[in-house]
Amino acid sequence: MPLFEPIGPSPAELDARLRLHLLPDVGAIHFSRLIHAFGSACAALAAPAAAWRALGLKASSAAARREPSVRDAALAASRWLEQPGRRLVAWDDPDYPALLKEIADPPPLLFVRGNPALLERPQLAIIGSRRASTPGLDTAQAFAQALAGAGFVVTSGLALGIDGAAHRGAIRAGGGTVAVLGTGLENIYPQRHKGLAEELVQAGGALISEYPLATPPARDNFPRRNRLISGLSLGVLVVEAQLASGSLITARLAAEQGREVYAVPGSIHHPGARGCHQLIRDGAQLVESVEHILEGLAGWSAYAAAMPTAVPINDPVLCELAAGPRSSEALARDMGWPLPRLLAALTELEVAGQVVSEAGRWFARPLPDTLRAR
Repeated sequence: MPLFEPIGPSPAELDARLRLHLLPDVGAIHFSRLIHAFGSACAALAAPAAAWRALGLKASSAAARREPSVRDAALAASRWLEQPGRRLVAWDDPDYPALLKEIADPPPLLFVRGNPALLERPQLAIIGSRRASTPGLDTAQAFAQALAGAGFVVTSGLALGIDGAAHRGAIRAGGGTVAVLGTGLENIYPQRHKGLAEELVQAGGALISEYPLATPPARDNFPRRNRLISGLSLGVLVVEAQLASGSLITARLAAEQGREVYAVPGSIHHPGARGCHQLIRDGAQLVESVEHILEGLAGWSAYAAAMPTAVPINDPVLCELAAGPRSSEALARDMGWPLPRLLAALTELEVAGQVVSEAGRWFARPLPDTLRAR
């Protein structure tokens, strides 16, 4: 059951959501609780402080609603969103990633810079040590290139080491890559990867964050960020990791979320292999080549690889669906078409066997059996 019901994205409601999102101690659970209790962010902001306390929120959170700094930051976020290539995806938005919605505490708002359509395409996460060995970096980049070449979006956290190698491998293959940040999108971390972040966006990738735009690095943010990396993905590949590391946290979150977990083995004398070996003992799939991943996701990889070439370029709807499956509402908005016109076109394509609707989203044919079952 949804944590809150869909609400029209009026300017006032958008501003109210941005203000709620900026309040101290109002995380995903409390945000959703407020919307569910009062019906909208506007109504939640107008509710008495006693009603907030009855829902388990702190008095400081209720008091901060009136702070000028909160209003100013929400206005700055609205102006940021007016610029090209920037988007806010809300939990009740038709474009909200379906897999992410399945996790225990999906973020109510996602800031996106770059191509938001990547969030609806099949993703695989590649993660690992920030202090990776040269062979580990080469392995991550090679796997990312191969997975991107098979049509998957490569998702990681923009960190030094394995994360950066994964993003670069996907870019080198001309594929899609998504970087999930533990900071706000106006505060790229690590600073050494500001150039990579820009390159990623220019190459058609996307930067995303659940945090307000100016959020600085904080130790607690990164473990929470990890649940999004796994939640967005069909599976998580760990290339190198220490026993006590964020990569193992992400892998365990992936297992709890019902995602596949893959681990690359290494030398018993290399500390960076110990985390992967522990994951394998815990039930992760041992991976020595990208084929081991593609075999387990054969339907997804066949679908993803076929999409860019299987659709004729002379049909605008099919060309748009080549970038990834979408709901009819999202497709109409992205194409700038009235919804009745789009529905008529989709009906004709469906009768011709060129598109199919599954779970509220439209896919271009061919549709693999494994995807049909979902």
